[in-house]
Amino acid sequence: MAKEKQPLLHNKTFGHVVAVMFYVTLGYLLFTAASNMNYIWKWTSVPKYFAYEQTDTIASPIDGTVRVNNNTIIVQGTSDSKEVIIEPGFSSKVQEGDHIYENDVIASKTYLKAGPLIEGLIVTLEVSALAAILAFAIGALLAFMRISHLQFLKDIATVYIAIIRGTPLLVQIFIFYFIIATIFELERFLAGAVSLGLFFGAYIAEVLRGAIQSIDKGQYEAAKSLGMNYTQTMIYIIMPQALKRALPTLVGEMIALVKDSSLVSVISITDLTKVGREIVANTFSPFETWLIVAAVYFTITFTLTALGHKIESRMKKQGGM
Repeated sequence: MAKEKQPLLHNKTFGHVVAVMFYVTLGYLLFTAASNMNYIWKWTSVPKYFAYEQTDTIASPIDGTVRVNNNTIIVQGTSDSKEVIIEPGFSSKVQEGDHIYENDVIASKTYLKAGPLIEGLIVTLEVSALAAILAFAIGALLAFMRISHLQFLKDIATVYIAIIRGTPLLVQIFIFYFIIATIFELERFLAGAVSLGLFFGAYIAEVLRGAIQSIDKGQYEAAKSLGMNYTQTMIYIIMPQALKRALPTLVGEMIALVKDSSLVSVISITDLTKVGREIVANTFSPFETWLIVAAVYFTITFTLTALGHKIESRMKKQGGM
């Protein structure tokens, strides 16, 4: 039997080519639109926002003549002399017998320093990591409260989840920062991270609850027949399977957390988004700045996605997914 010819639109190679052409065309149109706005692209200024050369100097304390003694420079003035110790890493800019004046540079050190984008990235990662830990802790606690036989625990968890999921994250950040953080005198970094953790904890709670309740009840009965109590059953039987089933959704929640961490910039936390706004205000280069900031966020989320797929593949090989 002859092999049926595959339609051109179903061909993978053709599809990839069309997709690439689509995005190339879109990029060209955006570039053309920006050119028509008489926008001047300043891509050469971008690297210094990632890293730049910093020069530290040591200045002469007085006018005088230079005398060199190993790592010490002695400036001999008309009435007195001053010793200046040259720290490791600094290179001397004067020689024996040179005449210098006060505040002249006698040694300097040039090194590469992290720019504002790197510093903002570090803050974003720190806020996201702290919020993620808190979110998982709150989510696990709320999930067990939701499936508890104690009605008051169910009610507490249900009301919390309903309120958190029913109000915008930005509003919650403002409420937490201006009210709760003020009462307990929390710094803004901690306030932002806790706000994110409280918000995503509610979503993770529902993810974990659904995963736990999706495990067949026969698993509970089998564990009970083996003499396991409730805690042992949860730790060794139910949770390993539930976490496997919940993994793709949990990775999605972590990606959403990283992206939504940009909202903490509204309370003056110097994360990537706030750094981006400051760069735009100083350079009037919104296109380059926000494209770079978007690319950095995408790099973080893509890494999380790839890591999640790798863990998921391993778990599939072990079975239970």
